[in-house]
Amino acid sequence: MIASIPYSPRGLRHLCSTLRLAMTSEEFRADHVPLGYFITIRAYGTWLHGSAGSVDRFHNVYGTPRLPANAKRKQYNRRLLAEDPASFGAKARRAIKQGIQETCDIRKWTLWAFNCRTNHVHAVVTANCKAKKVVTAFKANATRKLREAKCWASDRSPWVRRGGSKKYLWTEKELGDAIAYVLYDQGEPLPE
Repeated sequence: MIASIPYSPRGLRHLCSTLRLAMTSEEFRADHVPLGYFITIRAYGTWLHGSAGSVDRFHNVYGTPRLPANAKRKQYNRRLLAEDPASFGAKARRAIKQGIQETCDIRKWTLWAFNCRTNHVHAVVTANCKAKKVVTAFKANATRKLREAKCWASDRSPWVRRGGSKKYLWTEKELGDAIAYVLYDQGEPLPE
């Protein structure tokens, strides 16, 4: 179940005290462990190199500007796709949400915020493992639910290859800001 904490100083204090109680794993008793992760997973084929703001392996240096738009590069990368880009309708978004919630329930992770859009998923989660494992589990279980709901028939994954974005949240402010971004800064709510 997604934690529903109102975004206010009182709500954030409650969230952080609840978070401290939820972190009982040995892995979370070390000094340098994040309070949570801000995970973004993009749908296959929806964020191609050549789009404004992309980053590739040759331009992936921390703190450097992202790449400008390049229509020819984007068109080239679009032709390389094995199939059409994935897009999530209302039924698919419900299936993805169910898969991610089940993953968190089974693994005893705390899902603070979740938002599934037509071409990507955002989640803020506290987990007693590395962020890469969280992304892998989210993608696997969301894909399984998509297939069960008959929203994804391809043998290929509906997600980008090589993981998703994993931002470590080290402070209560970063955790609260990520939750607020996921819940309130994604545009109009999509129909479910």
